[in-house]
Amino acid sequence: MPAAPTAGPFTLNEIAQVCGGHVEGEGGVLIRQVNTLERAGDGEIAFLANTKYRKQLEQTRAAAVVLAPEHAPLTAAPRLVIDQPYVAYARIASLLNPAATLPAGAAPDARIDSEARVAASASVGFHAVIGAGALVGESCVIHPGVVIGARCSVGARTVLHPNAVLYPDTVIGADCVIHAGAVLGSDGFGMAEIGSGWLKIPQIGRVVVGDRVDIGANTTIDRGALDDTVIEDDAKLDNQIQIGHNVRIGARTAIAGCVGIAGSVRIGKNCKIGGAAMISGHIEFGDGVTIAGGTVVAKSLPEPGVYAGVYPLDTMDHWRRTAVRVRQLDELAARIEAAEKRLRELAADSAGSAEKKQ
Repeated sequence: MPAAPTAGPFTLNEIAQVCGGHVEGEGGVLIRQVNTLERAGDGEIAFLANTKYRKQLEQTRAAAVVLAPEHAPLTAAPRLVIDQPYVAYARIASLLNPAATLPAGAAPDARIDSEARVAASASVGFHAVIGAGALVGESCVIHPGVVIGARCSVGARTVLHPNAVLYPDTVIGADCVIHAGAVLGSDGFGMAEIGSGWLKIPQIGRVVVGDRVDIGANTTIDRGALDDTVIEDDAKLDNQIQIGHNVRIGARTAIAGCVGIAGSVRIGKNCKIGGAAMISGHIEFGDGVTIAGGTVVAKSLPEPGVYAGVYPLDTMDHWRRTAVRVRQLDELAARIEAAEKRLRELAADSAGSAEKKQ
């Protein structure tokens, strides 16, 4: 069983020493946990990152609040004043809620191939399977039911949550988190159409993941057909994402849940992709591209910027009327073109009549 984490309580002054910023009000107040402005109470710290929650700030019973300098005068509660309250909240939440630790060693029923190399400081849970030639680095945590295929490599301090699967030859860097049910290295969808149906194309590439990458629950990343599928350092992938074969995702790119990325897409560094976006194959994004949730992207986007293709939400009745008009656009365009042509003809006739009178 995981060892129970221990943390805190900490005074507000001690938290400021870890997170930065400065304290206004009583710095000795003890903080045991984080909570929302609306629900926080004794021993809990809340944060304000958006002024639409100003009313909750006025009514909060939190022991302390984290907020930006321009919002500090809005409350008399003890407060940590800092330029990026949400970042500070993330650090405080980590400080007060450290990850549970597991003892080093392997569970009795773990299946570790004799040709695998597992660091003595790693923890391997019940029913985990580690294949021939696999490497598991120092202080890794391999939770119950994980399958690490032959010749895989898992970097130091990486955590694989229950039932994650690494197909053979998958490479994971250091300090990564792979959540439950994620599958890395399954076959890409490579098929050649023949007269009698489909001929499967062997997928002989790998999945290669850099350092400090987070991969959400039930996300699937296909192995490359020939080249590798690559996720670069510090990328953050949400739950239930599908990434096709030969995709490359740049460093520090963040992708929200239910995004689908077809094969051979190249996504640059520092990109952000909103939930349920669909990205067609064989296109490229430059660095710094942001895609709104639900957008369908079918062409390359080499320049940084924010791109969206989602029709605004509306009532069903109004949407049906709009849909009728959308279906009439071709007819309307033809009528406008005909009207413009007729106006040009009339203008030409009028000009000709004027010349004759002169």
